[in-house]
Amino acid sequence: MNKNAKEAIVKAAISLFNSNGYSGTSIRDIASLANVNPAAIAYHFKNKTGLLEYCFMHFFEQYISKIEDAYAFIDRGAKECLKRIAADLLFYQSEHIQLTSFVYREMSIESQVVREIMSTYSLKEKYYFQKIFERGFEWNEFRPHSIPYLIIQLKGLLMMPFMNTRYMREVLYVFPNEPFFQQKYLKEIHLWIDKTLCSDVPIKKGAVIK
Repeated sequence: MNKNAKEAIVKAAISLFNSNGYSGTSIRDIASLANVNPAAIAYHFKNKTGLLEYCFMHFFEQYISKIEDAYAFIDRGAKECLKRIAADLLFYQSEHIQLTSFVYREMSIESQVVREIMSTYSLKEKYYFQKIFERGFEWNEFRPHSIPYLIIQLKGLLMMPFMNTRYMREVLYVFPNEPFFQQKYLKEIHLWIDKTLCSDVPIKKGAVIK
């Protein structure tokens, strides 16, 4: 079994999972679209659950890597670090829009398999976001806010376009993976950072709301 077959299986699975849902997609459907024998899926992934796990891990390994790469430059400022993360994640999700939309939809279903896969990645993401907000408070870049609520707001901004792709296309006539939308939406996220997090009003150093 060659690498091309594995890539074809993953590509077909992402497309079908995104259009028909995980439960609405069979191994035979994936094999047919990938133009491989169903045995090839068993060889590379054992079963459909293994394929689902691979797709999730493939998505979040790269997702977390984007955060880690940006966090390596935290000493240049918490605000700039957060803006870089927002840009990198937005463009990454746009570039892999089918996988992103599928992953977020499955996350909302709360299956045991998804919860098990997500546990480690969610904790890593929370760790980095929390450290960035804490540094921003410590360095007087950010006004005091509740960190859990800031994480919820930031996650909502980053996920929203990819959880509502149908509404955006059919009602707003906007496509989340279009460069025009990416640039415009990134400006809105930066505005949230500048206006909600940051302030020109002097604040007490080290002030944090738990």
